[in-house]
Amino acid sequence: MQNEKFKIENEKIRKMHSMKHSQLFTKTRKENPADEVSRNAQLLIRASFIHKEMAGVYTFLPLGLRVLQKIENIIREEMNRIGGQEVFLTALQNPELWQTTDRWSDDVVDNWFKTTLKNGTELGLGFTHEEAITAMMKQHIASYRDLPVYAYQIQTKFRNEERAKSGIMRGREFLMKDLYSFNATQEELDTFYERCAEAYIKIFSRVGIGARTFKTFASGGVFSKYSHEFQTVSDAGEDTIYLSRKKGIAINEEVYTDEVLADLGLQKEELERVTSIEVGNIFKLGTRFSEALGLTYKDENGTARPVIMGSYGIGPSRLLGTIVEVLSDEKGIVWPESVAPFQVHLLSLGADTEANEWYEKLQTAGIETLFDDRDTSAGEKFGDSDLLGIPYRLVISKRSLGKGGAEVKRRTESESKIMSFEEVMNFLS
Repeated sequence: MQNEKFKIENEKIRKMHSMKHSQLFTKTRKENPADEVSRNAQLLIRASFIHKEMAGVYTFLPLGLRVLQKIENIIREEMNRIGGQEVFLTALQNPELWQTTDRWSDDVVDNWFKTTLKNGTELGLGFTHEEAITAMMKQHIASYRDLPVYAYQIQTKFRNEERAKSGIMRGREFLMKDLYSFNATQEELDTFYERCAEAYIKIFSRVGIGARTFKTFASGGVFSKYSHEFQTVSDAGEDTIYLSRKKGIAINEEVYTDEVLADLGLQKEELERVTSIEVGNIFKLGTRFSEALGLTYKDENGTARPVIMGSYGIGPSRLLGTIVEVLSDEKGIVWPESVAPFQVHLLSLGADTEANEWYEKLQTAGIETLFDDRDTSAGEKFGDSDLLGIPYRLVISKRSLGKGGAEVKRRTESESKIMSFEEVMNFLS
């Protein structure tokens, strides 16, 4: 009886991974939205992955949410692999903490969203969480035995941007993965910092933009000599970097000086000036927040010392927009397999019974499939398939069946091939 229950549950899970197009409430558009200038927003809205609520504020629709969740899970896996523990902090922020660190005033931080309770108390909507997590850790860190701690969250952030014209790459409400490290020594922080940088490179590789994304030296501000950004080369970017493709590193224009070049052993003639999108950043915070908020630990001798901190950010929603910007073509979106909403786009052209059979078999095999079972023209189905950008297209028609199976093609290729179901399974694997 128990085994039968598990079989039923597993069957439900398998079917959740696939969907019939006729069940989607969303509809594609033929034209770009008139009020969008960024390619990511134009394509994502046309393909009905997102809905624009207002400038810089977007709703993720079913297909878009599937992509976003896959990006989140890749990030989550790599953060867990380096010892991260997931938490979920509050969006509402206590002004007392931020006043203590001198970051509450609008003169210091100009992109706060603030609100007032009915009793007159002013609160903030978190744009980052150094203050909140540092104060919370006072309840959990007291001794060197309690360290290190690496805590992260994937949570909505709010930033009152003056302009929001880059689609989901610059939102006023957006998703952020922020990890905070707590160490006893600078050496421990330095070691973890490099491990996190390596994890970021893995993330960008796994989501399909690794070849275009470079670790970039940037200003460390008051915290350290350098911080590091991860910049993806794209004409849609707002940053300018000087890139050494040979060495796989870059320098942000803000710190592009002879001193920095000498520091990194780079020559001006080996660097290429390019436009890029910042997709991640890492900072060594030192004791900036722990000292201000009283987060200390006792060392082996019982001496109280401030905890040494770091901060590490990636925006999953920004990353989604970046993938669209750099990988799309003239026909529409091109999703890497790792984050695509579905692996296969199955189209029925006048062979619904046979296409349904293929759909059932693909589901049973665990292949994520969007089945276009709509009663509409072949041209519309092909156009939507290109726009949606699912990696593999399978077309079932009387013609294809007469030749032995489905007409199969990759989204990035123009040529198709007739394959039997067994051949399709081998091809997909």
